[in-house]
Amino acid sequence: MGETHRVVYWIQRLSEFALIGWLSLLLLIDLAIAASNDEWAAWLNALCGVVGVLAVLWRRTRRIGGFAVLLVMSFVLTLVIETLGGRGGPGLAETGSLLILTIGGLRWIEPIRRAALFSAASMIVLETAAGRLPQSSMALGTGFLVFVGWSFAAAVGAYLRFQLERRKEAVSSVRRAERLELARELHDLVAHHITGIVVQAQAAKIVAEQKPEAVVPSLEAIASAGADALTSMRRLVSVLRAEDEAARTPGSRLADMRIMVERFSAGGPRVAFDIGQGITDETLAPEVMTTLHRVLQESLTNVRRHAPGTGWVEADLRLFADSGGQDGPDRRASNGRQTPRNPPGRAMGTVRLRVRNYGSAADVRVSRLGGGFGLVGMAERVEALGGRLVAGPTPEGAWEVLAEFAV
Repeated sequence: MGETHRVVYWIQRLSEFALIGWLSLLLLIDLAIAASNDEWAAWLNALCGVVGVLAVLWRRTRRIGGFAVLLVMSFVLTLVIETLGGRGGPGLAETGSLLILTIGGLRWIEPIRRAALFSAASMIVLETAAGRLPQSSMALGTGFLVFVGWSFAAAVGAYLRFQLERRKEAVSSVRRAERLELARELHDLVAHHITGIVVQAQAAKIVAEQKPEAVVPSLEAIASAGADALTSMRRLVSVLRAEDEAARTPGSRLADMRIMVERFSAGGPRVAFDIGQGITDETLAPEVMTTLHRVLQESLTNVRRHAPGTGWVEADLRLFADSGGQDGPDRRASNGRQTPRNPPGRAMGTVRLRVRNYGSAADVRVSRLGGGFGLVGMAERVEALGGRLVAGPTPEGAWEVLAEFAV
């Protein structure tokens, strides 16, 4: 997979070099035409071509500004040439730059109506420049060729925009589905914590009738359970209310992860799953356990879907304790939220899940797409807890998914 990404990267770089080289060649032709003729208007075409090449070079950082400058300059030069009685059609570099910017504008400019306006403006400017030719038949033929070129560029840009909008909608659907799943499961999390509080309160009531001095520890346990419930619900509800964060499903346990690994091994490559010391169902919060479960599930699914030739899979779950211990100060997650002290019995440190698959050859057709939406969902889940997720090749030739966050 890493090799495929490098190939795609260099193909994109070479395509950029080829595009600039093609425009530079057209600009040289414009300069040659201007040098071989006595027509001063040809030099204006060459000047507009230079601005067009610069606008294409800067189209990623100044997309709208460069496009607008080239449109205005091309139209103004057409008016100047017409007013002063000059001759000559639009320059080659000028035309090529406008067509390329039309493709990029239709694909990237937001909102889409603004992209359509820029596209229509480029057609008007090109047709106006073609109309300054001295002979009507020549102007008509040039205008037709320009319209054909613009139509092709607009079709390409519209198709790329369609694909981009499809991907955005697919990502939004994934996020909506994650939030809906959280909304369905939030009841289970609340019921779990509240049930525990109610049971402890009933026990404290019975104990108070027989041993009043034993009520204080029960009250402390109830307060701790309430704080635990509020912390978990605050995290989950904040994800539900966020625009760009995915949801997480509470309730997974280490046994569920082991069962999932065993089922995967039965029908696919063998998985070596190792859980480090200090990790139990009680040491990690429910939302953390669920996130680990979903990352492991999606990683194994990607192995089966995108790397069918995998020889074996290695997965390990580790907990790295902080030197400050459980009574350390409050921390802030990477997303800016303050994380309160962990309740008694919970681990304090960094949990890391690493999944590696060896001896696989990625499907180039799948890798070229830049990854599926499952990776988007995994990253959203981990980042919502203030962690990070990294996926990529390792020096040993494996493909690795690494998720870690503070707990």
